[in-house]
Amino acid sequence: MVKENLMQVRENIKRACEKSGRDPENITLIAVSKTKPVPMLDEAYQAGSRDFGENKVQEIMDKHPALPEDIRWHMIGHLQRNKVKYIVDKVCLIHSVDSLRLAEEISIQSEKKQVETDILIEVNIAQEESKFGVSEKEVLPLIQQIAKLPHIHIKGLMTIAPFVNDPEENRKYFHQIRELSVDIMKKNIDNVSMSVLSMGMTGDYMVAVEEGATMVRVGTGIFGERNYTS
Repeated sequence: MVKENLMQVRENIKRACEKSGRDPENITLIAVSKTKPVPMLDEAYQAGSRDFGENKVQEIMDKHPALPEDIRWHMIGHLQRNKVKYIVDKVCLIHSVDSLRLAEEISIQSEKKQVETDILIEVNIAQEESKFGVSEKEVLPLIQQIAKLPHIHIKGLMTIAPFVNDPEENRKYFHQIRELSVDIMKKNIDNVSMSVLSMGMTGDYMVAVEEGATMVRVGTGIFGERNYTS
């Protein structure tokens, strides 16, 4: 099932790229494996997946030693400062940085572990009260502060669009955050790249790709419905 689902998602990304004149090679598909057991991740790995996204630090801790070393782990969920020390040397990218205090902790722990940590700034582009992330107007001041920290590098922006039945409803948000990333890129801030735009999930990733996503986070579309009972 996982292999077939992955093939379908990749084909959908290819179609979205053709529609928008983009190269599928420039899109990273992150298999969101939260709550899924190691054998399912291994099935995705055997089908070619190398980028996996987790919402919880504990799941990264549990799965990291059980799977191949060439997997690129992405922390995509809300990250508490007291958990940073466990993952800075295990993840390739932290998608969910939404405060200076969190960034400072990532910088401190990266120095202790002697690693450089790439991050994205999480933007609550639709201003939903239930979501984490900074508002659009807060993004630039936060980036300017974080950019000065050692051992941490801003690579772009991330957003979680609203849950909608029609993915077209989220096109405006994806377009908005793409424009924001372009504006920030033009400012040429040291230690800041806007090469990554992490947006789009199972329900709307094709629209996200059409609007400029470089990373899409697909869980249910690859692994099926999540199991929260275990």
